[in-house]
Amino acid sequence: MDAELRAINDPTRREILRRLAGGELSAGEIASRFQVTRPAISHHLSVLRDAGLITVRREAQSRLYAIDAAAVERLRVRFNKFWEDALPRLKSLVESEHAGTTKKR
Repeated sequence: MDAELRAINDPTRREILRRLAGGELSAGEIASRFQVTRPAISHHLSVLRDAGLITVRREAQSRLYAIDAAAVERLRVRFNKFWEDALPRLKSLVESEHAGTTKKR
């Protein structure tokens, strides 16, 4: 999960994922929507691909990028599991601190 978290840590990469949510795009189409160089977009795409969050396929001379829905779903499930485990502990901690402060009054 570390690679996925590092990949989505960058706002440009999150925006690329948002744009790919609408469907496949070529590298040129993606780059045209940002005010950064094409090599910078290529780097961002490589990070997302290496993290397994997007796929790439060749069509003639183009490379088409798409979200890997299964990978994004696995990441979502991990986040949900984290919060399912963490929220009850947080609730218990807050309630015990609250009980401690009301006893002091």
